[in-house]
Amino acid sequence: MATHAHVSATGGDRTMNERSKPNDRAYQPPHPDDIRIMTVGELLAGKRQIIPRQQARLGYDAEGLELRVWCAGDVSLIRESAVSIVGTRNASPEGSARARRLAKELSEQAVVVFSGLAKGIDTEALRSAIHVGGRVAAVIGTPLDKAYPAENKRLQEEIYREHLLISQFRPGQRVFPSHFPERNKLMAALSDGTAIIEAGETSGTLHQAAECVRLGRWLFITQAVMDDATLSWPRKFEGYEKFRVLRHTGDVIGALDVEHDKP
Repeated sequence: MATHAHVSATGGDRTMNERSKPNDRAYQPPHPDDIRIMTVGELLAGKRQIIPRQQARLGYDAEGLELRVWCAGDVSLIRESAVSIVGTRNASPEGSARARRLAKELSEQAVVVFSGLAKGIDTEALRSAIHVGGRVAAVIGTPLDKAYPAENKRLQEEIYREHLLISQFRPGQRVFPSHFPERNKLMAALSDGTAIIEAGETSGTLHQAAECVRLGRWLFITQAVMDDATLSWPRKFEGYEKFRVLRHTGDVIGALDVEHDKP
């Protein structure tokens, strides 16, 4: 069973100038030869299913054409147990700590951590998993040749070189705000479940929660969010069969074990 000790997502202290110098360089996207164009069906084959009534919405049709995705890095990570850790860009210290702890403890159980590379919860989770030697996959709302937010460009480079970077938007494509909720929907499809750490009433994370319900994926919402009397959105998911209140990492591991034990 995973432990519950707090873990910092950063290393030792460095001066502001030392931290900023590596980020002065422009983002270096993956080389075209290192990008694989695949379909969602190819990525998920033999590992995760898209229920039939949802297939057309995700690009499946009678001719076998499916939603294309651009991948850079180790696509074998899709074959492993995987959980998305997502939440607000404006994370509280408590929310950030919960994201780091969950990512650390999942990594220690060999679960791949998915997230979206946004500021806040996403970044905390990805950095924490990498910090303890875990494997990660980032599903982004821009093409692979763009880094957003710019402050994460070095992290994005590290992920496509050492882990896995995924986008459903072709290189060079213009970026629209609607791409980010679409990214959340794809992330829900690619992972076994989603853990929402902290999210307000208008958070884009809620698109991912709704997609978990549509696709029959696990949905975990932290106890802190459930206890927040200012929020109404968590109540909408309490009746979902695969919903769990997330109190500790064992809640996630237990659900994944149940899923993988099915014939």
